Amino acid sequence: MPDEVSSLETPNASTVVFNLTKSVNPSWFVEDELSELYAIPSHAWDIDATGGAAITDWATNPADAKKIYDYLNAQSKSLGTYATNPLWQVVDGPYKVTAFNGTTGDYSMAPNTTYGGEHAKTISPIQVTAYTTDAAEFTALKAGAANLAYVPSDDVPEASSVAGSYNLWGYPGAGWQGAFYNFKDKTGDFGNVISQLYVRQALQHLVDQQGIVKAYLHGAGSPGYGVVSQYPSSPFTPSNVLSDPFPYSPSTASSILKAHGWSVVPDGTDTCTSPGTGPSDCGAGIPAGTKLAWSLDYASSVSLGQEMVTNLASVARSIGIEITLKAENFNTITANDNDVSTPADVNQWAMSDFGGFTNSTYPTTFGLFNSTGSFDMGGFANNTLNNLITASISSSNPTAVENELSYITTQLPVMFQPNPDWDGADAGIMAISKTMSGPPASFADYSQYFLTPEFWYFKS
Repeated sequence: MPDEVSSLETPNASTVVFNLTKSVNPSWFVEDELSELYAIPSHAWDIDATGGAAITDWATNPADAKKIYDYLNAQSKSLGTYATNPLWQVVDGPYKVTAFNGTTGDYSMAPNTTYGGEHAKTISPIQVTAYTTDAAEFTALKAGAANLAYVPSDDVPEASSVAGSYNLWGYPGAGWQGAFYNFKDKTGDFGNVISQLYVRQALQHLVDQQGIVKAYLHGAGSPGYGVVSQYPSSPFTPSNVLSDPFPYSPSTASSILKAHGWSVVPDGTDTCTSPGTGPSDCGAGIPAGTKLAWSLDYASSVSLGQEMVTNLASVARSIGIEITLKAENFNTITANDNDVSTPADVNQWAMSDFGGFTNSTYPTTFGLFNSTGSFDMGGFANNTLNNLITASISSSNPTAVENELSYITTQLPVMFQPNPDWDGADAGIMAISKTMSGPPASFADYSQYFLTPEFWYFKS
């Protein structure tokens, strides 16, 4: 959007027709494109000043449309007026904001009496409290101060302490956790090394999926073998992620490297002793003496990520791969470890782990792993995958995206890691007061970052 739209038509007040410039996959267009569009009520928002006269030519006059946008954007920055500004009382959802604290993030909402969508018989007001730390939230949970909250990953072993008052439940969000490789990094010939599929396969064998879920997530997570994994369930899940295609085995990783011309030195540093492009050689662009040694940037604010990369570095060291860990903040990593947006830094990082990506409903990796993708952080380039991605967004083949995802699992453009149960930047499980009820799907929505409390109610 909007490149593939040639024109728009509005045959009546409740219908918009998009005329496209090319054929597209209907599932992709509806689920990933149209779902990202939000209807703006022009009858209430077509002004460029508070109390100003309506601007009616916004559809044909870009300058006037910009005035409206600039005004609305400026109003949105006034956090202290969220609950009082008439603009934000124009809603079509089940709630209206009644209070918002721009400092803490606390907010309250009241039922929208004109809402006509599905909901519980009686919609209750909702009050949301933001806690500054996981410990503070768990303390409030133990005190029974919330009807719904989450047990942070580190506190999952203590979850039984609140089980008397809460139902406990966890489920991974749609998406994947993983570390990016930088295929353009020339430092120590890393780009040439990591371009070898066998190297990426050996590294994937160093990820102890089940062990991480047990030790670091305390069972609150599931293995992640690809962009779409077993959980959450998806109609697009490829068959090759239903079991681990690269099971944890440092010995297998070591054997793979030895079979491709590397001298493996446990607790030392492996070197290429058979340069060349033959089946038992190190591969193109890898000279004799090249070392398996590089850096890995990770987000220091995410404890799970730190635990996983620390474990990876330790296991890798056991077979002679030297990974030097470098703690960074999330914003620094996403701004600088990106070949697309920061090409000057292509030789400044080899691996980067800031968490992962959330999948769209139709889980194509268009924009992420295609060669011209704006989020192709590591510069991964594969013509077969480019064609599969193009098919997933342009063909009518219902299995196109599944074919794409299956191929990605075999090619490992990133190092896939386990997926934690919700919440957000780290992990945790939901704690739902036993006084609350509602359709199970409405609570499952919360694990997928959708808040639908209009379906919740208190039991008498």
